[in-house]
Amino acid sequence: MPASTSSAHPTTTDVLSGVDLTGRRALVTGASSGLGEEIARALTAAGAETTLAVRDLARGDAAADRIATSTGRGRPRVMELDLLSPASISRTAAAWTGSLHILVANAGIMVPPESRTAEGWESQFMTNHLGHFALAERLLPALTTARDARVVLASSNAHLLGPVDVDALAGQAEPYEPWSAYAVSKTALILFAVEANRRWSARGITVSAYNPGFIQTGLQKNLPAEMRVSTAGAKTLSEGAATPVFLAASPDAASAGGKYFENVAEAPLAVDEVRDMSRPETFRGVAPFALDEDTAAKLWALSETATEDW
Repeated sequence: MPASTSSAHPTTTDVLSGVDLTGRRALVTGASSGLGEEIARALTAAGAETTLAVRDLARGDAAADRIATSTGRGRPRVMELDLLSPASISRTAAAWTGSLHILVANAGIMVPPESRTAEGWESQFMTNHLGHFALAERLLPALTTARDARVVLASSNAHLLGPVDVDALAGQAEPYEPWSAYAVSKTALILFAVEANRRWSARGITVSAYNPGFIQTGLQKNLPAEMRVSTAGAKTLSEGAATPVFLAASPDAASAGGKYFENVAEAPLAVDEVRDMSRPETFRGVAPFALDEDTAAKLWALSETATEDW
């Protein structure tokens, strides 16, 4: 994807200035390194009781130690979560006790070699969307008990390349094309935010989606070298984490439900008809198809059916 050309980006410190999260409990997926660790660090620094949901417990423990050392706060809890495994998702949700005020669905994979779960789901759709859908649904009682909960979903500007055909699910039923499948999975998360917010807002739950921007993390490991974000064009981790942390914790994000944010602001509708990798401005904003309420409802029904026996 094209690199950001702007260097004027707020940080987690900026968006959490004056915010006290004491007494609030947060769960961040994919928090053993990179952006997820930075999100968890920022929430912990603001006083939240934070849990890292990770595939590799050893790496998660190391991240928890780093967060405790850097913040001087309580050490985050670490839980095992493999979003490619329905059994793991169910175990993680069942192990949660008490209220949950903040759920940040940060974990994700990008353009890996083709693989599918035992249930037949393409790995990006499963990890990025379906696994998080199932986790959030199973944590709904804990989110409801919190009375003022935030669910924050990591999308991408790549969604602009991937409208979701719920009947065909491009990248699922069709021959595998890595970027198409990735884009579809990220559009699915915005549609998830639209429908979940419609369903859950009366429970006091605000659901939103975001684009963190261009950051050098392990997410890029499957990209050829020429496509990886350069240091000159990338945000820092604190800049990339600012938008999800804003949505998760800032009082100013109370009305963010069902919306898509980038650079700590609601994204405008994307109007460029042609996406040009050499022109970053054509990869800004949110595609109208990602906010379509009918598509969101259809995708919800498919996701619910797919995960009901997990």
